[in-house]
Amino acid sequence: TYTAPMLDITPDPIFVHLGPIPVYWYGICYAIGLIAVYIVATSEARRKGLDDELVVNGMIIIAIAALIGGRAYHVIDQWNRLYADDPIKVFLPPYTGLGVYGGLITGTVAGVAYAKWKRQSIWAWADVIAPALFAMQMIGRWGNFFNQELYGPPTNLPWGLPIQCVHRIAAYPCTTFPFETTRFIPLFLYESISGLVGLAVLLFLARRAGRWLRSGDLLGIFFIWYAIIRFVLEALRADNWTFNGIPTAWIFSAAFIVAGAAILVVRRVAAGPSIAADDAARLAVLAAARDAQREAEDDDEDWAEDEAWDDEPDAAGEAAGGGEDGEGDE
Repeated sequence: TYTAPMLDITPDPIFVHLGPIPVYWYGICYAIGLIAVYIVATSEARRKGLDDELVVNGMIIIAIAALIGGRAYHVIDQWNRLYADDPIKVFLPPYTGLGVYGGLITGTVAGVAYAKWKRQSIWAWADVIAPALFAMQMIGRWGNFFNQELYGPPTNLPWGLPIQCVHRIAAYPCTTFPFETTRFIPLFLYESISGLVGLAVLLFLARRAGRWLRSGDLLGIFFIWYAIIRFVLEALRADNWTFNGIPTAWIFSAAFIVAGAAILVVRRVAAGPSIAADDAARLAVLAAARDAQREAEDDDEDWAEDEAWDDEPDAAGEAAGGGEDGEGDE
């Protein structure tokens, strides 16, 4: 039986037209997600004693790499459906299609390269980026809502969403699933909620479980967390990119689960301090540097005061000398 949905909305993917140029909600969500990434990453970098000034340039490099990888993944995924008959669309706006796994792979490579270039701890920065990635997922997935994409099969759940006929995949035509009475599982919403919960969990672990965790563990947890959620939700999609009948996202999910587990194992086998000890040592070095700088500034001020004192004229002597000169003039 049909159940009235809580969100009976079919949004327009375009936010506004600036003359002939459309501004898409997808891009706005992506931009807001990047702002959230900056806020989380900067906050975590400062808390851990890392150089937060590296965040902006690092974000630019990683974001560009992630866009290239995410776009490539999407184009391969949707080639037959969207691009095979008109390949030029791959290079034309709107660039609203992005595959998370493609972006994660190229973004990770770029992030490692940037950290090495700046001679930074890759693992320490990995723990900064991990919760920021969840923040991006939490916000960025709402771009799929405005594009009316990333949905599952028809449902009677009260949070099911209507999908206009023009945005339907081949498996769910309006002739079989009428627009007026058919609602679909909002898979994007599940991923967004997962991002919110994952962000809260990683921030909690970073602050409360640092004594038991090693640097890099948060990134390993992110890889495993996201891969499991994606593996489960992929089973509900009907337009999967498949390889020999297996959804490609399942293959990537399995690879990321293995990679995440490997990080957790390797970081424990390798000798090294906990996240808490590593952060404390880094903050102690910064505190010592600030104290040394403060002492140097105080010494400079004392030296300047001494120089000024030595250069001051003898006011009393000048007054006395002035009096004698005055009497002689008279």
